[in-house]
Amino acid sequence: MSLDLDTLADQLLEELRPGLSADVLAQIAPLSMALAKAGRIVCHGVGREGLMMKALAMRLYHLGLDAHVVGDMTAPPVAAGDVLVVSAGPGQFSTVAALAKVAQNSGAQVICITAEPDGAVPQAADLAVHLPAQTMAADQGDAATSILPMGSLYEALMYLFFEVLVLDLRDRLAITPAAMRANHTNLE
Repeated sequence: MSLDLDTLADQLLEELRPGLSADVLAQIAPLSMALAKAGRIVCHGVGREGLMMKALAMRLYHLGLDAHVVGDMTAPPVAAGDVLVVSAGPGQFSTVAALAKVAQNSGAQVICITAEPDGAVPQAADLAVHLPAQTMAADQGDAATSILPMGSLYEALMYLFFEVLVLDLRDRLAITPAAMRANHTNLE
């Protein structure tokens, strides 16, 4: 039995659409303002969410912001005026919660990207951004709503939401596409 790839692609696009609704996109302005005024920005996530957080950190760096990834050897300490951006799609990861607490104890603002805003990590964050999509917390049985496995819908939505955020930040900071390109590595 072969898959109808066109139908699958159409279904996936329908699943992504609510994640880019006006209500979801309305969260970009406060997030963008917090990042624009941050001293340092450090990003963190686990698993595939972590890959999307690394993609965000790279784009923030391209915008000329002082952006880093937790765990990199060059990641600086955070303090007052800095922002730790974490992803906790299912609402709770013990390592994410621990790092968020360290950042808050150091005076940094914590921003949590999540699909479960009632979870422990987003509830403890200074700002929570809700991306409505299936994660591994709801990928089985009657709770499953996506054709994609596990948390893939959330991770895809993270990427798209972050790219819209970058466009907003680019405009807010008056950064040209050429200036962003100038920050791209030449060591490839």
